[in-house]
Order: sequence, then structure tokens, then C-alpha cells
Amino acid sequence: MTACSDNELIIIGLGANLPSRYGTPHQTLDAAIAELQAAGVGVGRRSSDWRTRPVPVSDQPWFVNAVAAVDTELPPAALLALLQRIEDGAGRQRREVNEARPLDLDLLAYGRLVRDGPEPPLLPHPRLAGRAFVLLPMAEIAAGWLHPVTGEGLAAMIGRLPADQLAEKLSGRTAPPD
Repeated sequence: MTACSDNELIIIGLGANLPSRYGTPHQTLDAAIAELQAAGVGVGRRSSDWRTRPVPVSDQPWFVNAVAAVDTELPPAALLALLQRIEDGAGRQRREVNEARPLDLDLLAYGRLVRDGPEPPLLPHPRLAGRAFVLLPMAEIAAGWLHPVTGEGLAAMIGRLPADQLAEKLSGRTAPPD
């Protein structure tokens, strides 16, 4: 992956809170990275895995989340389609919003590109600024990233997170207890 500023990065979010055909949520995130690489997407910086409470708060299992910077020639819509195919391959079904899932892949940022519709993907991801499971891992790999619409840095966005968004960095990239 070529060196570039944090705001030129293409950043994806990874999350899982159910087992998949790959195994535990942690193993599923690793498998998703391998699937991206097999599809020709370069994977550069990758955050630690984080154990995070579901948003909105619910009784479903906690998530394992991470973010990764990728390098690809795919345009945003094609990259999003690839992410959704990888989710489907892990057993993701889209029945209801915010349900537990074996894999969730989000296109968070595509360089400085801003897309607000009507065609997906919306960029940057519209809920990125209010999600601990995105912002905390992003701060590990792209500390200088600035929101391309608001100009805010990660520290400012992290400082406004609701107290109920609990997250802890997992040491050694191990799966969290159930």
C-alpha cells in the first residue's frame, strides 16, 4: 500500500457478533480481510480488535469490531458491492435493522470523497461520527483523519460519544468472552 495522508485513505469497518462459517467473530474478521485480499484489494493498516456494546443498546451479544485501510482501484459502489458479497458469504442475512450478524462490513470513508445520494454508498458513512466502534479503532490507524464534511478531527468526535457506547481494546487480538 502506498503511503498517503490519513484523509486520502479508503477505510472499511468490520464487525461481527455471531459465529459464521469461519468460526468466532474474531476469526470471521480475519477471514473477511483474507477475502478482500483474494479479491485484489490491498489491506494496509488494520486496527486492533475491539469488544463493543451493540448500538443501539440491546441484549444481543457484544461485537468484535475493527477498521482497516485498503488500497483498491474499485470505485465506491463496486467496493461496497464486494463488501456485501463477502458479508453474504459469511452468512449475513438482512431481515431487520441493527440485528445480530455474523459479519458487517461498512465503507466508512473513500479518501476525501463526499457522496450524499441518491445512489449508495453515502460517503463518509453517515453514522460514522457517532459510533465508538468506528471512531476508536480509526484513531489507531488514522489519528489525523478529518471528517470531509465537518472538518472535525477524531478526538473531537470521540469526545462527544454517548456514555453508553462501551468499547474496550482487545489485547493480542483475541476473541471476547461471550
